[in-house]
Amino acid sequence: MKSFAVVAVALAVMSPGPALAQPSAAVIGSRTLRLASGPVAFRTQDIDYLHVEGKTFQATIYQPEGPGPFPAILDVHDGAWVRDDVRRDSHTLMNKALAAAGMVVAAIDFRHSPQYHYPDSVMDVNFALRWLRANASRFNASPHLIGAFGASSGGHLVLLTGMRPADPRYAGLPVAGISPDSASPDYIIVAYPITDPLARRAYALRAGNEAPVRSTDIYFLAPGSLQEGNPQLILDRHEPVTLPPVLLLQGSAGADGIVLDKNVSPEIQQRFAASYRAAGGQLQLELLPGALHNFVNSAGPSLDRALDLMKAFIGQQLAKQ
Repeated sequence: MKSFAVVAVALAVMSPGPALAQPSAAVIGSRTLRLASGPVAFRTQDIDYLHVEGKTFQATIYQPEGPGPFPAILDVHDGAWVRDDVRRDSHTLMNKALAAAGMVVAAIDFRHSPQYHYPDSVMDVNFALRWLRANASRFNASPHLIGAFGASSGGHLVLLTGMRPADPRYAGLPVAGISPDSASPDYIIVAYPITDPLARRAYALRAGNEAPVRSTDIYFLAPGSLQEGNPQLILDRHEPVTLPPVLLLQGSAGADGIVLDKNVSPEIQQRFAASYRAAGGQLQLELLPGALHNFVNSAGPSLDRALDLMKAFIGQQLAKQ
């Protein structure tokens, strides 16, 4: 049996964000949250948020300046579950753009190396969502609408904790005063997520992309875990689930008919979208022609398009409040 401990939040040195204009539309009225109509200044701070198995993990907080409170979103990075060279700075460009739009972003590190296996990192993401909700006021954020973003394997982790927020396999790290149910984000945005690790493994194998095959076998080491921790198969088995609204972004065939994402296919995402909707969830699937895997990690038209779609989707969720 593993033992876990959670440490208190400790603020670290703050670094300035870009010098941009103050927000004009992110001011909060009575229970009204809005994205900014123009770019806002923000600052960043690194904090210790989790201590588990003798290791401390940090979050980078992107915090807009202004009266607030602001909407908040958790960012869960990619990296094939086990690549320890991938960290919370993977989505820096995206996170800066969201902060400049008037959002508090918490980009987290978590257990992410070959020594960790399913469901270790799911537990960390589940904890991080509850921690962010419990500590939102520390960052001038509202706890009433917390979103979650995940890319690739990070998308898999976000979907699992969103669908099974109170599952004892995932909710084993306590946050004082916060129920396990609060781990479910109010909405989810995922980019090229691993919605079906089993089908993705087969797709990568056919595409000659051996790295995802190896990482899948390392992460899902325990027999049956590849099926048990599989969002697509959870829906296929008609398990009881929570279904937050989802925006799913995926690269598709370009003008030449070629799909450049050799990691996960549009067909895998289309099947998941159909199953999610059939289970009663709301899912907006957006296919970006010619987009590579990891397109949110680099500047370019695919990231620009993704940000436009993300801001529109977040605006829709805020309008519901």
